[in-house]
Amino acid sequence: MSTKKFLTGALVGGIVFFFLGYLFYGVMLQDFMKQNAGTATNVDRDMSGFVWWALAAGNLAMGCLLSYVINKSNAASMQGGLKRGFIVFLLTGLSFDLMLYATTNIATLKGLSVDVATMAVIGAIAGAVTGWVCAMVGKTATDVATA
Repeated sequence: MSTKKFLTGALVGGIVFFFLGYLFYGVMLQDFMKQNAGTATNVDRDMSGFVWWALAAGNLAMGCLLSYVINKSNAASMQGGLKRGFIVFLLTGLSFDLMLYATTNIATLKGLSVDVATMAVIGAIAGAVTGWVCAMVGKTATDVATA
């Protein structure tokens, strides 16, 4: 696996995860997630209280996971990235959310189900972008024009 492809894919994937996370969770699903919170209280931070370095590092870690899977499986293409991103983040979201549901009162089963689906969609989109970028790394302008 090319280090340059991995690092480029990890950075791009992390950025895509960050912005899609804000779009989906911070804008589109914000009210739904609040309505489907569990009985635990005061667990969400206001945006002014976010620990930004940890949020950035977490998104970068997801980008690293995605880039690793895409590059290790020789799936550096938009379609290959989309498929792997969907599968990896469907399974990641499902495993995390089921364990969260089993052990906490943070969210309802309905809320966690939507979270799993959302993670799969975000993973698919981030995977498509990451796969496309990884496929482009190292290609010349002529290679891109003839592809």
